[in-house]
Amino acid sequence: MNSSSGDKEKGLTRRAFIKNTVGIAAGLTSLPALAQAKPENILSPDRMGVLVDTTVCIGCRNCEWGCKTSHGLPTPPLETYEDASVFEKMRRPDDKALTVVNSYPNPKDPKAPYTVKVQCMHCDHPACVSACIVGALSKEESGSVIWDTGKCIGCRYCIVACPFQIPAFEYYQALQPEIRKCDFCSGRRKDGKLPACVESCPAEALTYGPREELVRIARNRVKRYPQRYVNYVYGEYEVGGTSWLYLAGRDFADLQFPKLGKNPAPGVSESIQHGIFAYFVPPVALYGLLGLLMWVSKNNSDEGGPK
Repeated sequence: MNSSSGDKEKGLTRRAFIKNTVGIAAGLTSLPALAQAKPENILSPDRMGVLVDTTVCIGCRNCEWGCKTSHGLPTPPLETYEDASVFEKMRRPDDKALTVVNSYPNPKDPKAPYTVKVQCMHCDHPACVSACIVGALSKEESGSVIWDTGKCIGCRYCIVACPFQIPAFEYYQALQPEIRKCDFCSGRRKDGKLPACVESCPAEALTYGPREELVRIARNRVKRYPQRYVNYVYGEYEVGGTSWLYLAGRDFADLQFPKLGKNPAPGVSESIQHGIFAYFVPPVALYGLLGLLMWVSKNNSDEGGPK
């Protein structure tokens, strides 16, 4: 190859590198605006919720089966859910089970333990929504906190931010792993159907309706049957309130409910996460441009310097 063609090839390579680097730098520079964009969080006074009465739950786990069936998850036959051995250890929702039921001793009646359904609480002011830097999570007017896989970048800040430790990541999915959690059957409810777990419950331990009405129902039950319930509605005030509310016959701490304050959780996570991405990305773009200048200088030296 002669000197002229060699110089031409180097010139083309350099121009291609410059073009790609400038494009990358421009993309990096645009990320702060995306990171600072406020996540969608629509809080409607008509939002729906579910009241879970743990004193009525019979531990049949039909809610688990209904949830898996409606979400297309691997679902064992319904009769296998009669196996009580699963209650020997505490379980958490994961990417293969968006809701689970756990069992706890009942001091008043050892033969009738309390069984408690666990799933996403669908907070009114979700920490996961606030922590997500790309707006992949949002709070719908209906009360659901949903996740958009098309926007997710896999940072998993939502997992860290959640005060209830609910979102799960598909670590064993090699291609396109997703964040998985209860979506409050958002799609079913838009079609006029009940959440799958509510529809599957034979004991009517789950009551679906407007959240404000459920709070009134819960308070009325506690007032009418003080010997049956502790005088507290879990979820009414926790972290600013949640769409899922609970009644129980013993202290909620004994049922492994986290003790949380009334203030919404998003404040700290939002300021930290959005601050990091607002001020960290521009230096990265600057370093990319500096690297470009060093590359050009080096190649000029290799060619004997500028003519």
